[in-house]
Amino acid sequence: MTTTLSLLFFFFFFFLLTPILIFSSPVQNPEEVVQEVNRKINASIARPRRSLGYLSCGSGNPIDDCWRCDPNWEQNRQRLADCAIGFGKNAIGGRDGKIYVVDDAGDDDPVNPKPGTLRHAVIQDEPLWIIFARDMVIQLKEELLMNSFKTIDGRGASVHIAGGPCITVQYVTNIIIHGIHVHDCKQGGNAMVRASPRHYGWRTVSDGDGVSIFGGSHVWVDHCSLSNCNDGLIDAIHGSTAITISNNYMTHHDKVMLLGHSDSYTQDKDMQVTIAFNHFGEGLVQRMPRCRLGYFHVVNNDYTHWEMYAIGGSANPTINSQGNRFVAPDDRFSKEVTKREDAAESEWQSWNWRSEGDLLVNGAFFTASGAGASSSYARASSLSARPSSLVGSITTGAGALTCKKGSPC
Repeated sequence: MTTTLSLLFFFFFFFLLTPILIFSSPVQNPEEVVQEVNRKINASIARPRRSLGYLSCGSGNPIDDCWRCDPNWEQNRQRLADCAIGFGKNAIGGRDGKIYVVDDAGDDDPVNPKPGTLRHAVIQDEPLWIIFARDMVIQLKEELLMNSFKTIDGRGASVHIAGGPCITVQYVTNIIIHGIHVHDCKQGGNAMVRASPRHYGWRTVSDGDGVSIFGGSHVWVDHCSLSNCNDGLIDAIHGSTAITISNNYMTHHDKVMLLGHSDSYTQDKDMQVTIAFNHFGEGLVQRMPRCRLGYFHVVNNDYTHWEMYAIGGSANPTINSQGNRFVAPDDRFSKEVTKREDAAESEWQSWNWRSEGDLLVNGAFFTASGAGASSSYARASSLSARPSSLVGSITTGAGALTCKKGSPC
């Protein structure tokens, strides 16, 4: 009897203290999601522009057109959750929960965070839409471990997460991170950190990413400004999927974005990521993104700077590049947009990498392969992204916005 009770207590505490694993089935036909994104982009351009016309900006950026023209955005914050596109379009964050106002920039105790702090907000079990009472710089002591169904919404304030460990989305789902500055992120770890009201545990040393997505699903990172972190600006690994990375402004960093843990981690075959309307700016070197195994739609981004290459990959990822502007550096040895890692040409020539409607400037060139190198495959695409000549205007508002109450953002 004593042994039985001991086992019962063991399993009770094991399940109580172990994070719940979140799995999301991949979209069976990712090309359908690509076509849906392109339809929305084209519809956005086609709509007539009306002064302060709610849902009628006509900018060509369907995410922004969905909410930015509304002068009452501050009263309709949670409407943002209906505006995502691509593989992360179903990320609702804290749409169905209460508004939580962060009014304390401190992070004194990662195990017992004070009410009113960002850490206290993100660990709660209930859905929450998290906003900020004023401008603030939050220097975290340890990684910010987010719980499911949370939105971090920085609109209306200048919010910086900087100078310490930054954001971790680990084994959780339905996360929106919008409108904040994330920079100068450091490693954390070898410390106890709380992940929910019921659980805290020991964290080993972290990588020092700006946003680390580890086994997460239905994640949308939009209109953030990211720079100068210890490892990646945004990394997604270990079976993460259903992700959209959009409208971000990234600068001053080496290894910008890693999507896929390792060539041998086959669960990343289910990874599906949309990368749209981002500006990859000054001081960037490589990995915009660097992909493994999954399906990656890279659409209408502005690549104005890189030192080594823009888009790379290994282990046979599918890369669908549409309507981007690639401005190569002056270095004649760094003109190629693409880089295949750890594979001979005899291997990578079957990988499906395609470029459709991309604008290649200053000698930039994209090496297509697999089905992407076939002209018949290109003709089979019934609807393309917006022309790359419009990318400059589409991405002009990339990064954290300055939004004022009572007027369009």
